[in-house]
Amino acid sequence: MTELLDALLMFMRMTVFALALGLTVISFQSYRARPTKRLESAFIGFAFLSMGVAFTTITSQLSSPHVAFYIVETVPFIVGFGMLYLSLYR
Repeated sequence: MTELLDALLMFMRMTVFALALGLTVISFQSYRARPTKRLESAFIGFAFLSMGVAFTTITSQLSSPHVAFYIVETVPFIVGFGMLYLSLYR
């Protein structure tokens, strides 16, 4: 039963990463079609959020990660949400 739940959790994490990556691709395509500062900031924000999701997925696979890993996985989320905030208020 535990193996099934572990597999489900991994599938869900990969789904979140795929969705984040999809948003990054869509925002990049929008920026290429109409290069504005707002769309550039949105693209950068989604790219950093995708990195944050990737780091979180990697960190979750470690048995006992060091505190530095948690710091590294949090920084992309801060930058990503900051850039999205910036894109909305430009």
